[in-house]
This record gives sequence, structure tokens and C-alpha cells, in this order.
Amino acid sequence: MDDDVRWSLLAPPWLRRVPADLAALVGLTLLTVGAVFLPVVRDTPLRVVLGLPFVLFVPGYALVAALFPEAGSDSTADDELDSSGITGLERVALSFGVSIAVVPLVGLVLNFTPFGIRLVPIVVSLTALVLVLTAVATRRRLELPTEERFAVPWRAWLQAGKTELLEPETRTDGALNVILVISLVLAVSSVGYAVAVPKQGEAFTEFYLLTEGDDGELVADGYPTDLVAGESTPLVVGVGNQEHRQQSYTVVAELHDVAVENNSTRILDRERLRTFEVETAHNETWQRQHSVTPELTGERLRLTYLLYQGAPPATPTTENAYRELHLWVNVTAPGQGQEQA
Repeated sequence: MDDDVRWSLLAPPWLRRVPADLAALVGLTLLTVGAVFLPVVRDTPLRVVLGLPFVLFVPGYALVAALFPEAGSDSTADDELDSSGITGLERVALSFGVSIAVVPLVGLVLNFTPFGIRLVPIVVSLTALVLVLTAVATRRRLELPTEERFAVPWRAWLQAGKTELLEPETRTDGALNVILVISLVLAVSSVGYAVAVPKQGEAFTEFYLLTEGDDGELVADGYPTDLVAGESTPLVVGVGNQEHRQQSYTVVAELHDVAVENNSTRILDRERLRTFEVETAHNETWQRQHSVTPELTGERLRLTYLLYQGAPPATPTTENAYRELHLWVNVTAPGQGQEQA
């Protein structure tokens, strides 16, 4: 007990009055905020390790603590104490359920604000909510008589665990304790390894063409089929990097006059339209609206987009490209359509 008193003197006076479980709640919240925003820490697995309990447990526990400051029948030595509180097990179970309900509500409210559902507004909102609820829970709990307050029996748990592990009643109990400790170490190590070294998913690159609909939205529909030489037609080309690394791309847009012979395509004439150099990080999407202005005329020409990782070869083809897209279009000379009409 003397050691506990000396350790408590190290804390600020206002913190000594905060119950231990609520102080731990504030500590976990502040650690999570640091893991999310500190430059050195935010790219480490610590962000996930702290973030999951913060989202799935902490808000619910703070709200449950504010609603139920009284002790349950399992948190006091007096079994005959008539209390309207809830037990520790019920408190933990409710905390998970309430968190799953509260966090989406916070996101829903943010969705109707200028901040939107983004990382910074969500973390700030949840942090403010937890701190306010913790303050309310602390005040309500301290207003109760000491014997009626909920308190986590840390010392009883530690003493029971120490006795069970270090002073088993039989050799069988001792062997089971060793197996239990080894199992816990293996489980924690496995989870830590999975978080620290996550399995890398399939590496690929998204490559697509879009057009602008009547409502201004970009859609994968309504592609042009009839173009006029010298006139511009807008298209949007997009590249999505899912290669799990920083990636340099080159997009080559060409118009091909092709002949199909024996199930193979031979290019009779070609016109280079545009070349784009793209630099993207993993999980980043690049889009560019551009104008297709052909000079080559003819029927059933192939408007081709070729994607390369890095620089393209001297003669780009559909065979040597990393990804390929194409549209079949007819290109007429200026005024030709009016003359035929």
C-alpha cells in the first residue's frame, strides 16, 4: 500500500482523483492521437494496435461509465450490497456494443458538416467525445459514497494471478499455468507479427477511360464513335496505382489505321496524339481530362491508349504495353459530313 501511495504522489493533484479505469481511458486516447499524428509513429504498426481498441471499445466504455457510475455486485466485497450498477463483465460487453453504435453516428454527423468523413475530423471528434464523457463519468462517480462507486479491482486481480502462477496448488496446475503463459506469448506474437508484417495483396494497376455525362459526372459510358479531323473531343484517362510502391507510368495515346489479317492486327498508319508522364504513390489515383484532336481520317480507326511502367519503347504497341485500352472510331474530314447530308 505504501508503494501505491508513493506512486500516486507522482501524478498531478487533479489526476489523483480520476478513477484508475477512466485515467487509463484518457491515457489510451492520448496515445492513439499521438500514434495517428506524430510523423515518426504514424507509419508504424502502433497506429493499428492503438487505433482498434480506441475505435471499438473506448467511446463505448466512456459512455457506459457516464451512465452507470455505481458498482455492480461483482465489484465489491459486500455481496449483500443492493446496487443499481452493472457488473464488470456487463460493462465490457456493453462497451463494445455501444462503441459500434456511437462511432458510425459520429461519422454520420461529420458527413453533414464541411469537415466530412476524413481521418483528422474523426479522430478529433472521437477524442473530444471521450474526454467529455470521461469528465462526466468521473464527476458522477465521485459524487457517490466510496462503497457504492464502481472500481476495477486491479490489486485483487494481480494478487490472484500472482498466486495462481507462482504458487500453484498442484504440479498439474503449475504445468497448466506454464502452457497458458506459452500460449498467450505465442498468440500475442502472432498478432504482433500479423500487424507488423501485413500480407501484401495482389499488385496491379487500374487503367480506364471515362467521359463526362450530361450531369457533369464522370462515367464509363457514352464514348465517342464519330470524330472530325481537327476538332477536339474530350476524354478522361485514369491510372490507379495498386502496386504497393511508388510507381512511374507513361500513357501513350495514338490513332491507328489497322488491317485484320488471319486473326492478327497490322498497323497501316499511326498518329501520336498525346503522351502523359505519371508519378503516383501506392493507392493513389491519377486522372487527366484531355482533348483528342485527330488528323488521320478513315473508318474504323483504333483510338488506342497504352500504359507503360516507366518509359515507353521507341515503337509502342499493344503487345509491349503493360495495359491497353482502345475505342473504334470513324474520323471524317472537316465538312465531309455536311456534304454527304
